[in-house]
Amino acid sequence: MVYTPNEIVRFMIDGADWLCEKHFGRNLIDRDVEILDPATGTGTFVCELLEHFRGQPKKLERKYREELHANEVAILPYYVANLNIESTYAAITGQYEEFANLCFVDTLDNVGLHTAAHGSTADLFGSVSEENVARIKRQNSRKISVIIGNPPYNANQANENDNNKNREYPAIDARIKQTYIAQSTAQKTKLYDMYARFFRWASDRLAADGVLAFVTNRSFIDSRTFDGFRKTVGSEFAEAWVLDLGGDVRANPKLSGTRHNVFGIQTGVAIGFFVKRQGVAGRRGCRVFYARRPEMETAEEKLAWLGNTRASMLAFEEVRPDAKANWLNEASNGFDDLMPLMSKAAKAADRPGQQAAIFKAFGFGVSTNRDEWVYDDSAESLARKVKFLLAGYSASMDQGVLDPTVKWSRNLKRRLEQRRTEAFDAERIAPALYRPYCKTHVYDSPLLIDEAGIRESLAPLQGQNLGHIVVTDPTAQKPWMSCAVAHIPDLHFVGAAAGGICLPFQRVEPSGTADNITGWALKQFQQHYAPGKGRKPAAISKQAIFHYVYAVLHDPVYREKYAQNLKRDFPRIPLYGSTPAHFEQWAAWGAELMALHIGYEAVAPWPVVRTDTPDTKARAAGQAPKCILKSLPDEGRIVVDSETVLAGIPAAAWSYRLGNRSALDWVLDQHKERKPKDPTIREKFDSYRLKDHKPRVVDLLARVARVSVETVRIVQALKDGPR
Repeated sequence: MVYTPNEIVRFMIDGADWLCEKHFGRNLIDRDVEILDPATGTGTFVCELLEHFRGQPKKLERKYREELHANEVAILPYYVANLNIESTYAAITGQYEEFANLCFVDTLDNVGLHTAAHGSTADLFGSVSEENVARIKRQNSRKISVIIGNPPYNANQANENDNNKNREYPAIDARIKQTYIAQSTAQKTKLYDMYARFFRWASDRLAADGVLAFVTNRSFIDSRTFDGFRKTVGSEFAEAWVLDLGGDVRANPKLSGTRHNVFGIQTGVAIGFFVKRQGVAGRRGCRVFYARRPEMETAEEKLAWLGNTRASMLAFEEVRPDAKANWLNEASNGFDDLMPLMSKAAKAADRPGQQAAIFKAFGFGVSTNRDEWVYDDSAESLARKVKFLLAGYSASMDQGVLDPTVKWSRNLKRRLEQRRTEAFDAERIAPALYRPYCKTHVYDSPLLIDEAGIRESLAPLQGQNLGHIVVTDPTAQKPWMSCAVAHIPDLHFVGAAAGGICLPFQRVEPSGTADNITGWALKQFQQHYAPGKGRKPAAISKQAIFHYVYAVLHDPVYREKYAQNLKRDFPRIPLYGSTPAHFEQWAAWGAELMALHIGYEAVAPWPVVRTDTPDTKARAAGQAPKCILKSLPDEGRIVVDSETVLAGIPAAAWSYRLGNRSALDWVLDQHKERKPKDPTIREKFDSYRLKDHKPRVVDLLARVARVSVETVRIVQALKDGPR
């Protein structure tokens, strides 16, 4: 349960009151304005509503008895909410009275009993007593004018082995599929988060004239995953008023969840007011009004500001959604006129003439769903883990009982039911890129890897393709990046909780290896860069196009100009210059970058200055030096452990960034000593210690420093290149 600060609650109540008066000529306390908090927790919103109504005793009495409703599904907060609400009412009125409108019910199960539009639910989860059933029926008979609250955020359990798997909501999920997902252009859209479910439920439950006020994850504002949500809002609501409180740590690594986020979490937060007006939505479209707090404002400052501000006083900016349902950062910069790097249509097309994109095949990297089991820096350690895992899997099949030491997932359980088996095969241990410049081993198994992604289209097992380009998926809540790799990339290569899309130079088909640069793309390049007046097609190769693309994706001018587009769309590629020489220059830069990034293990190491000072306390205790792995860019140093420091690293080395980290910091982060999350790994296979890998890590840091400095040099040349 997430506690909602009172400053936020009061701001939302005041804002809902203002919008009700503005649009319907009524205030929250007036007769026939029925208010519902669908996930009341400990009753904070209802208690603050009572305080908001203080001073109007007759209206407050009627509202308390008849028109104020709340639901809660967890038993302890349900009882706490009862106590809080009743004691607040008693403190205001001087008399105790039971709050008879609090229902013990799972709101998302309560579908269809108040409207015949979207199916029905026969048995409610909360129907545990006759009195409670009567409360639910009474609530369902009312026309709800205002829905307000803080819906739950997370829909997924952390581990399939946990016996707390979240309940399914088929009716709500079907509505989400019919609306938000049907309208979305995202490559892979799930949108079954709890707060998205509550948005869908509340939108259906709200009366034809009413106000929906939620404080939620801010993703609905500008995430591509929520483009279908924004389109649906445009057809269902007359107005949307959004206050963006920021605090998105994943998008801005300079922020701290505990310092800058009003809930102390990693995900940004927003307050949204959505106004329904009968006959307005769909006919005229939804007007969107937006305001935001400064990016670096602390949570304390935001709450203080909210405590002294009213929504009616804010200078909201009206933003006009574009054709793609983007609310913010609309860019009239010609992005749609550029060449598509990839597209679903080109991927699905069989005829070459219909493959109107540079790459035909693309897809996510591998999603193992059991990283700690099937990845390892040591091939020997990986083999031991996989053998143990396969033994537990086989025992589960023989005994008909799931071995709790196995890291189960839905897919692995399904394969068990299908009685699929697999013997350990050392040949399946293959090189992989888990994160940028962090090569490791993966057990490349169709049984143990949950989702292969584009894996089957890459090079054969143990083979090495000419390279793949990995870019951040536009649905990811991470700063955009691009990096070339030569081995299997992980789904989260670009960062945790973010997807990386892989674009191989060549793809593997049943008939053999095929070019992944389309003939359509080759023709576009050849015609554009045709030399002379005769316009004879230029002599351009597909490999040169591959390198050209990689250079453009690193061009700082391109990244800055199209920054907002890259957050919500697949990249598109401009054709710089007009002569073969122009193309050749960009292709040469791309080839140089790709050689550095793919061959980083073979470049000459930067001449770092290593200083070793014995850690006498650790040695006296018979312990290894303490793992630190901290970068000090201002000092040009990296502290490896309590004995070793690397110095003489130029500032430019930290300027080469991939997403929210420099290349050096990716290496440092991935080699830290951490306690494994999986309990079986923690107990039986927690063998990683920096001391065993220290020479390799020091050498890797020196080489990545070289790669970084050289990359910055080339990127500067790109900035001044022909266009």
